[in-house]
Amino acid sequence: MRYFNYIIFILIFSFSSSSLSQEIKWISLEDAVYLQEAAPRNIIIDMYTNWCGPCKLLDRNTFANKDVANYINENFYAVKFNAEGNDVVNFKGYTFENPNYDPARANRRNSSHQLSQAFRIQAFPTIVFLDKSSNLLHKLRGYKTPKQLEVYLKLFTDENYKNYQSQEDFNKFFESFVYEFDSK
Repeated sequence: MRYFNYIIFILIFSFSSSSLSQEIKWISLEDAVYLQEAAPRNIIIDMYTNWCGPCKLLDRNTFANKDVANYINENFYAVKFNAEGNDVVNFKGYTFENPNYDPARANRRNSSHQLSQAFRIQAFPTIVFLDKSSNLLHKLRGYKTPKQLEVYLKLFTDENYKNYQSQEDFNKFFESFVYEFDSK
């Protein structure tokens, strides 16, 4: 009986502790643009591929971080987009697809999606920031830790980026930045 109670306790604890972890609420680009109409927010797009090791690290180490997830959920519309996938995307009056997509190579290098070409994505992962009108603000290439990403999340929240008009302004922002995210 004691053994049974112990197992029940462990199961309840593991379910409750896993429910405490925060996950990013990923939506489609079309949904993000639609939501911007009623409640304007900037958009963050994770441009990834299935075969990309650093993309998987970004998911596991950075996007799974509770501080990162909470901040993104509160301040951005988050889009996860397979830059070599076969989704059809309607964005800014254009239809983007991947006409050369090969389903047999779904988990290997595949042809580039037209949307990733439109954003001129050349490396994976790349995090794309769009303003409240879905205009490109910045492309952040490569794997980033939670603390490395925090600087950019806070820079591109709302209109904060407009305070920095030069590289010198950004350097001052970067040098005086106070990190708040937990690195775990």
